[in-house]
Amino acid sequence: MEILVVILYALSIGSFSNVLILRIPKGESLLTSSACPVCKTKLKIWHNIPLLSYILLRGKCGECKTAISKQYPIIELISAVIGFLIYLKFGYTFQTLLLIPLFIVLLALSMIDFRYRAVPDSLNLTALTIAILYPLTFTEIAQNFENALIFAGAFSLLRFYTSFFIGREAMGEGDIMIAGTIGAILGVYLGTVAIFLSALLSLPAHLFAKDRELPFIPFLAMGLFIVFLFEKETIQLMNSLYGY
Repeated sequence: MEILVVILYALSIGSFSNVLILRIPKGESLLTSSACPVCKTKLKIWHNIPLLSYILLRGKCGECKTAISKQYPIIELISAVIGFLIYLKFGYTFQTLLLIPLFIVLLALSMIDFRYRAVPDSLNLTALTIAILYPLTFTEIAQNFENALIFAGAFSLLRFYTSFFIGREAMGEGDIMIAGTIGAILGVYLGTVAIFLSALLSLPAHLFAKDRELPFIPFLAMGLFIVFLFEKETIQLMNSLYGY
């Protein structure tokens, strides 16, 4: 029963994240009712049920039969998987209920960065704030805040150096805030591993992209999530590599 509640919770947040992905970059209100972008018909309540509505409507608008973007069910499905994996790691805890929206916000940021090459500060600050506060104890919150500052500062310096030597902006301000989120969640040691993993994950994409500039936030988010899920395994792997 608990796992069902967690998955429904993740699906609901994932469904709302689709609204964030589509409206925030366009400066549209989040409070207006959802409507078909073609016929402008306002969606009924049962049209907004995550995943199920897409299946029942056969991927088409209930009124004009225009195909619904596959982004909606894909984001919702990924959100459900995120919720399931975090539940396996933390169980049915308050931390789980905080970490699920954190990683779904990072998913939304990744999509926005990929589509628009822009990173909304509102979502970035939301992710960073949750990352700092989620332990709920003052000592751990203070440590998370310190780690966030270390990583954000390190990325800021790296941005200046790389921009100076290559003659153009190598990373954006959004990347710096994501680095702070990584530091807050994982700490300095594992956070460094996550960023290195992010760079490795981005290499194949850069090889195929050729001259196209790729966003880095999706890879930072993936690196963070992988290391977060496999913290113990990552530490064991790094210790074996260094002979500890």
